[in-house]
Amino acid sequence: MDRLKAALEDFGRMLLFAVEMVAWVFRPPFRPELVLAQMAFIGVGSAFIVGVTGTFSGMVFALQMNFAMKQFAAEGYVGGSVAFSLARELSPVFTALMVTGRAGSAIATELGTMRVTEQIDAMESMAVNPIQYLVVPRVIASLLMFPMLTMLFNALGYAGGFVMGVYVARIPIGPYLAHTQEFMKVSDILHGLLKAVVFGLIVSVITTWRGYAATGGARGVGEGTTRGVVSSSIFILLADYAITFVSVGT
Repeated sequence: MDRLKAALEDFGRMLLFAVEMVAWVFRPPFRPELVLAQMAFIGVGSAFIVGVTGTFSGMVFALQMNFAMKQFAAEGYVGGSVAFSLARELSPVFTALMVTGRAGSAIATELGTMRVTEQIDAMESMAVNPIQYLVVPRVIASLLMFPMLTMLFNALGYAGGFVMGVYVARIPIGPYLAHTQEFMKVSDILHGLLKAVVFGLIVSVITTWRGYAATGGARGVGEGTTRGVVSSSIFILLADYAITFVSVGT
């Protein structure tokens, strides 16, 4: 019971932290240079791992779908299945998990170190709001870069699937591309981008909160980083289910 109470109190403090963060988004001074720096760190810095993950995910999925579709002599549908699955599910989820592991952990560690070394306290003493200066740029950058990284995952994932489907599984190019156009709609891509925005908000809020609220020296920073990554991953999957459940109307 005590652990449940502590968890609920911590969740409540995180919600209040998120509300305060939203309030500071619309208050000057605005610092676009900090947002750009975080966009470079979160987006450009994560492009390689997201691209590699996307390419091989598309390749593996195309091979698995080809094996399944062969049972029904419907190999031509591999292209549409790969594109559809990437756009609506694989790209936003895998992108969010990869960025959480790379950038989210770094955010929690950086802010946690600043907290335990009293750098955040020093900012407050100089009348600089740490939430506006440290948290807001990271949240905005995440909201902007998660959809872009998701589209990168989409593009490279489909390219990897195309190579496997056409040049390895020997599926004719015509049916492969035709069924992709038949399966895919703009709404499918927008569905995935909506998930990416939600995941970006989840990851940025949780990891910044874990760092901002860290206590107990180096060990506390490590525990905060671990909790931030684990909590972000769990909430990504929960949000993914909730959005999918609502969108399919069941």
